[in-house]
Amino acid sequence: MNSKLIPLFSNLDTEESSSVKEILDGLDEGQQEQFATVYLNKRRDVSLILICILAGFLGFAGVHRIITDRIGLGLLYFFTGGFLLIGTMIDLFRYKKIARKYNTKMALETATWIGIWKN
Repeated sequence: MNSKLIPLFSNLDTEESSSVKEILDGLDEGQQEQFATVYLNKRRDVSLILICILAGFLGFAGVHRIITDRIGLGLLYFFTGGFLLIGTMIDLFRYKKIARKYNTKMALETATWIGIWKN
């Protein structure tokens, strides 16, 4: 991996870091920089997901689902009060998994979009 990119990826957890490293291995520096620029703008931080879930307890349920491209589920959460706050409480324990799933999807989508990843 390009040594200039290491500080950019320093705040990733180990699972996300390993999946990003798998994508970056074997790429030239230009492709790595392009991937890093696009991916770091698309990914969602775990703390942002947690804050949005906590906002669900204040009447803004489903925001965390909307920002992770689950718009239908987010609207359902919003209009049902997070399934009467039960869904919001469950997501409070699953917030890391929600962020990891979204970020993995964005990493693969970014790699496919810039044409460096073949499934």
